[in-house]
Amino acid sequence: MAITAADVKKLRDKTGAGMMDCKNALTEAEGDFAKAERILKELGKAAAAKRSGRATNEGRIFTRTEGNTGLVLELACETDFVARNETFVALGESLAQEILERNLTEADEAIENRIRDAISTIKENMSLRRFSRIEKKDNEIFASYIHGDSGRLGCIVALGAEDPAALERQDVKDFAFDCALHAVAFRPTYLSEDSVDPEYLAEQKEIFMTQAKNMDKPEKVLQGIAQGKLKKHLAEICFLDQGFVKDEKKSVSTVAQELSKTAGTSLSLSGYLVYAVGEEA
Repeated sequence: MAITAADVKKLRDKTGAGMMDCKNALTEAEGDFAKAERILKELGKAAAAKRSGRATNEGRIFTRTEGNTGLVLELACETDFVARNETFVALGESLAQEILERNLTEADEAIENRIRDAISTIKENMSLRRFSRIEKKDNEIFASYIHGDSGRLGCIVALGAEDPAALERQDVKDFAFDCALHAVAFRPTYLSEDSVDPEYLAEQKEIFMTQAKNMDKPEKVLQGIAQGKLKKHLAEICFLDQGFVKDEKKSVSTVAQELSKTAGTSLSLSGYLVYAVGEEA
């Protein structure tokens, strides 16, 4: 039977495959749309297999929140051009939503099939590189931030209040958003000194003490120098001790305390999750 342009367009709209691929599939299927779809799926799997060896060093970060659970996801691809592609962006957003709704801990066959289908459409290798969850309590809110049009950095933070009513205040919501922006800008390793790995802390203390001893100072002075170096280092890696993104003269914890007085209740950051494209998981 004759394959019309309308038939090709109809199949393309449904599958997202290329025009020539749709025409060839319909021709091979003798106009049978269901069979043509199967042919395209098989072509997609073959194309995905061919491209699977290609490096995926680019990509995009996606965030999604639902109830008390947030998700940050990295979808990888070969080029930054594809990372900006509408189909690629829509896929990442949809995958984040599905993973969150289905409470997946790792990608399953259904997720992988969706990615393979996208590979056949976009003609570039892709992979779901990683995803992680962040949980909050009922008296907390989420704030998320994706940096720039490229979407190479993304974050979700959880901010809590003793009086949940304060979470409805615009200045509190703005602070939560600014904290997400801060985390992307300064990339803290830990939330606070209390959350620092004890082994890492002990190692740093030893390093700074060794450095101090090389200064040939009295023991009392050496201890003070080592402690000063450690305090400065913690201020660089701990979220709450870092200079706030909107006012680096004040630490994040200081800004939170000041806002707490204005809001009439104690505010506190309970957690955060930051992803950067290509970063080690």
